[in-house]
Amino acid sequence: MARTKRKINPVIPAAAQNQVKARIYRTGGYVRLSVEDSGKPGADTIETQKAQILSYIEQQPDMTFCGVFCDNGHTGTNFERPAFEQLMDEIRTGKIDCVVVKDLSRFGRNYLEAGIYLERLFPYLNVRFIAINDRFDTLTAERSKDGYIIPLKNMINEAYSKDISRKSSSALATKQRNGEFIGSWAPYGYRKSDTDNHKLEINEETAHVVRMIFQWRLSGVSYLQIARQLNEQDIPAPARYHYMKGEAKSERFASSVWHVAMVKKILLSEVYIGNMVQGRNRNALSEGRKMKQVPKDQWIIVQGTHEALIDEEIFYAVQQIAERNRAVFQERLGTYDALGTTPNIFRGLIFCADCKRPMVRYKNVSARAGNRYYTYICITHMENPAACPLKGLHEAHLMEILWDTLKQEIALAENMEKMVQKNNHSERAAGIEASLEQETSDAQRAFDRAWRLHDSLYQSYVDKLVTEQEYLSMRQQYRADMEQAKTRLDEIKQRKEAILKKTAGNPWLAACGNFRSEDALTEEMVRALVDRIEVDAQNHLFITLRYRDECEALVRVLEEAGV
Repeated sequence: MARTKRKINPVIPAAAQNQVKARIYRTGGYVRLSVEDSGKPGADTIETQKAQILSYIEQQPDMTFCGVFCDNGHTGTNFERPAFEQLMDEIRTGKIDCVVVKDLSRFGRNYLEAGIYLERLFPYLNVRFIAINDRFDTLTAERSKDGYIIPLKNMINEAYSKDISRKSSSALATKQRNGEFIGSWAPYGYRKSDTDNHKLEINEETAHVVRMIFQWRLSGVSYLQIARQLNEQDIPAPARYHYMKGEAKSERFASSVWHVAMVKKILLSEVYIGNMVQGRNRNALSEGRKMKQVPKDQWIIVQGTHEALIDEEIFYAVQQIAERNRAVFQERLGTYDALGTTPNIFRGLIFCADCKRPMVRYKNVSARAGNRYYTYICITHMENPAACPLKGLHEAHLMEILWDTLKQEIALAENMEKMVQKNNHSERAAGIEASLEQETSDAQRAFDRAWRLHDSLYQSYVDKLVTEQEYLSMRQQYRADMEQAKTRLDEIKQRKEAILKKTAGNPWLAACGNFRSEDALTEEMVRALVDRIEVDAQNHLFITLRYRDECEALVRVLEEAGV
């Protein structure tokens, strides 16, 4: 019996203690299906990828399943994918330390970026990576030929993706040069032919609206006034029209209204004189680029592909109006060049309190005073006055109020930091820290003991010191003990981080501390401390500051400490 105890619980030499300990990997699966992969014979589906990954993880005794992260419809040629970014967040916070994919092509097809993750980032984060069908495991790759073949496979995957992208782009470009319409929705005023989806026909339900827009503009009505009149007459905007017809499925299109950009797009489009205009935007599947506008001289324009909706005489007369107005605008703008334009430090932060849409910044010039000033206008009201109350906020007024608000916030943070320092030097804080360190030490000892027992158990079974039933039962118990100890360690770590976040490491204190020496409002200060600004019809400001949760948590800690 004594011999049995020595075998199960041996004294481990120092050299053995330095070896990598057996561990239970917190494993996440990653699946991806791109546009270029879908619909092909024999193509992977999200479901088949998930099933294979789940089956694999369940068969691994050193893995616990922590979820599957799925990117459906995202290219593999870059790593800017929502689910992949979520997976990386889980890795960085220590919740996942092993990633399993069906094969390398599901992970990514850009061999340089994939290589950075596999060869640099994952090793740095101590993350294990497994590609099932490629029989690749970073735990063993360096000790086998697989470690050298993976870069080659990544290069092949990227070449495949580029080939698919090139073929897809070539096929679309051919259709465009032939004058075939390839868009999802027909331009407003037209519809797709019942006999040929690539052919446009006049849609009498909306054609009269397009003709009316051109006549209004020809008579001198502005873009803004046209949008207002269309909204006042409750004529469905293009996106809303497509939604009503069931062509657009998203609920956000149900409330779409006419706006200036939409009116201008119609008035400037050659499609209404019978010319097919395509290729104005371009992307690349192989590079994962988002849609970008291309210069007009690179557009694909084919003349006379369908029946004209607007007479050329009327169309070009409207274009001349646009050119004259553009020239006048540039001339007037030059008059006040010396005044310049200041940066918009509130870009993306100011919203209408009623319609919740962003407010637009307008530059105003006082010819009499010879100065400039800026206002923020609700764009919904501009497009349709009945849809949202009038409001206009002067930027100078906003800057004055916001500077006073942030000065108070920074002063409050400075006082709170002094209180934190006082609390951190108290006996109570020292006692909490000592208690957490003791808990950490106890949990680590429990984990080390369970690991030692688990590590020696198999040899005891080989030496016939324990039966098979005892071996299986004890292995299960030791693994459960290790997992329990790891859970305790994680909980203690989170408690430590929470205390740090609430006190000396509080992000709110850190953010405010960066601006103590500032004597005026700056863009960096605004971006760091302000989350959102809303303006109501009385021009009242509702300012939402960042780090509210962190600030309130700190207050609670100090109240509990009696500081």
